[in-house]
Formats: sequence, C-alpha cells, structure tokens
Amino acid sequence: MKIISFPPRAEWKKLLSRPVQEMAEIEQRVQPILQKVKQEGDKALKEFAKQFDKIELGTLRVSAQEIDAAEGQLSDELKQAIQQAYKNIYTFHEAQKQQAQVIETMPGVKCWRKSVGIQKVGFYIPGGTAPLFSTVLMLGVPAQIAGCQEVVLCSPSNHPAIYYAAKLVGVTQIFRVGGAQAIAAMAYGTETIPQVYKIFGPGNQYVTAAKQLLSKEGVAIDMPAGPSEVAVMADDSAVPSFVAADLLSQAEHGSDSQVLLVSTSKKLVSAVNLAVSGQLNRLPRKDLATQAIENSKIILLENEQDCIDLLNDYAPEHLILSVQNYMAVAEKIVNAGSVFLGNYTPESCGDYASGTNHTLPTNGYARAYSGVSVDSFVKKITFQEISETGIRNISKTVELMAEAESLEAHKRAVSLRVESLN
Repeated sequence: MKIISFPPRAEWKKLLSRPVQEMAEIEQRVQPILQKVKQEGDKALKEFAKQFDKIELGTLRVSAQEIDAAEGQLSDELKQAIQQAYKNIYTFHEAQKQQAQVIETMPGVKCWRKSVGIQKVGFYIPGGTAPLFSTVLMLGVPAQIAGCQEVVLCSPSNHPAIYYAAKLVGVTQIFRVGGAQAIAAMAYGTETIPQVYKIFGPGNQYVTAAKQLLSKEGVAIDMPAGPSEVAVMADDSAVPSFVAADLLSQAEHGSDSQVLLVSTSKKLVSAVNLAVSGQLNRLPRKDLATQAIENSKIILLENEQDCIDLLNDYAPEHLILSVQNYMAVAEKIVNAGSVFLGNYTPESCGDYASGTNHTLPTNGYARAYSGVSVDSFVKKITFQEISETGIRNISKTVELMAEAESLEAHKRAVSLRVESLN
C-alpha cells in the first residue's frame, strides 16, 4: 500500500478523491435497456438474459417448490448461522419502530405522526462473484418490521441461501432476472413482475446507472451508490494483523473497492503493510484484492485531531477505530456510514450478523445520507385534529398570516368555522 507522510491540509481533498465513475457512458448503454423493458416487458427480459447471462429462461418467477427445496441444499450449520444473523438484525431494527405520539401544540390542537410501511418494495441481489444472501436479510428484516405488503426480489443467482433467506424474511415473490433490466422490470412492471414503489440493493455500474436514471423519473431508490469502502484509524494499541485483515476483507469485494488507513504511528504502518503482504497471498480472491490494495493509501498524520478531521472529510462507508481511546474519538466522528469500535469489532460482523445494517452510503454520501433502516421502508404521515376550542385558539394566528400572504380563501376557511361557533 502506498504511504503518504504528513500531507498538508491543502492536499487532503485531492488525496481523498474517489475514482471518477464514467456514468455518462454507462447511462447511454443502460437507457435503451430500460426503454426496451418498458415497451416489451417479459419478452425483453428473456432476450437480455440470453444476451448478457447466457441463459434461456422459460419462466421468470421462481416457484414455491424451488424456494422450499433450497432449505435442504444448505448445511444445518449455515442455516443456524443465517437464523442467528436474522435474530440479531431483527432485534436491532425492531427497536427503531416508533409509536405515534399525540402532541397538543396548544389547547384543542392535536398533531401526530404515524409510520406506514411502503406497500410495494423491490430488492436487487447481484449474482456476480459472491452470492450476497446476507443482503437479503439486511433489506428483508426492516421491510418485514415496517409492514411492507409486497416484497419482490430479483436476482440472476439461484443460490439456495438467497432463497432460504428470502423465505425467512417474508419475500413474497422471487424472479430470476439480473442486471439493469431487473431494475427496469421492478420500476415499470411487466406481465409477470409487479411494479414496486421503491427499489433497494447493490449492484454493478449498470445496476447503479439504472437506479439513478429511474430515480430521475420519480422511482424511489435506497440511496446513491459507488464502490464499497473502508477507512481504518489505528494507533500503537492496534493489532497489525487485525488491521491488515480488515483492509483485505474490504479489498476482496472487488478491484474498485476503496481502502484507506490513517495513523500517527510509523511503526504501526510498517507492521500493517507487512501483514497485508503476508495475508494477501493466502486469499482465494487474491487477484481482485491485489488490484484494490494497489490503489489504496496509507496516510500518516501528525496527531489524532488531524486523523479525525481527515476521516470526517472523507466520510467513509465503514470506519474502524482501532485506537486506545476509541469512545472519545467516536464522539468526534460526524461523517460515516457505520463505525466499528476497538480491536475486536471487525467490519465483517456488521456485514453479516451483529445487527446493524450493511446497506450504507458510499462515495462520500455519508455526509448527508444514512444507511438502510426501518425508516427506509416507511412513509411518515402527519395527522391533526382541531376541536371547537382549538379553532378559536388558533384562528387569529392563521387569519393574520393568510391575509399577509394575500390568500383570502385560506383565511375564510378558518373565519367561517369561527363564525359558525359564535
């Protein structure tokens, strides 16, 4: 990994810049796919499956028999692991539910807000180099808690763990469709695949482009996305082999994964670099991880506050604080998707089973976006009830404001009611 020693603040922005994604060119390729699915529906999906995935699809929908059979194809140990992860994720997310609380803003004027599950949601689960059945849990559990009525899952993968997790979280229909065309199918609806109101899930650049293009048409999506990333802040209390493993666990996602180590210790940095080299050679996904590591950076800084400032500027998706006073440092972190504290909290646990959600903002979006939660699957509708006493109490305020804005009908809607009571 490339070491950059004590860069001046003026150079931080350039150092922390992510690789530019050539989305304009990709969007030009994706747009015709979206239009073809919109116009031709299932026929287009089958043609694209043959063209891109080299498979002939008879039916798009995965049958209940296939879903039920998936359970028998998994080891008991893996099923127990998935169930444990489900339980932890459910426990954490269930606490996010909010009961409606009636607030009397003045005598006779009551207001409240109610969370209502989005009726129809869609999940995209990639079928590339890793079958991300963990993402089925991360999306399905909060949707289940929110009370979403229809949950559609599209994936080109037929991995049994995806089907098993989908059944566990209450997915209502699964379709063997991948790529940008799957996103289009959920956005527009086809003869077989129902239209949904919001689309969730990771994917390659084509999937990302499809989601972003459709969001311009009014389709709700979970969040903007870029390559996955981790930043680690470590001092001499960190265990170099642990830090190296954390960096590599991110790097093995793909060649475009972003990996950053920030430290004030030259000794720690040297030890981590050595450990990375040793562990890298033992990874099955060595080639992918190597490319990511070659593009990664280690930044040495003068003091702890500089490290904190730089990390807040970077706004990482995942942030690991392998420092002695991690709780004090954590209090100063304002831009991050998810934070992992201390030597025994690897990002892997958050990715799978600790309970927090792994669908997080990347590419600096953690400055303004949160990760997926129960809130992502609900709309919050406000209600109000005004009594006779309330309309008398609030009428003068509304009448004066409406008159000042030259909205006479607004004023009269209140005045008529007050007059009827007098």
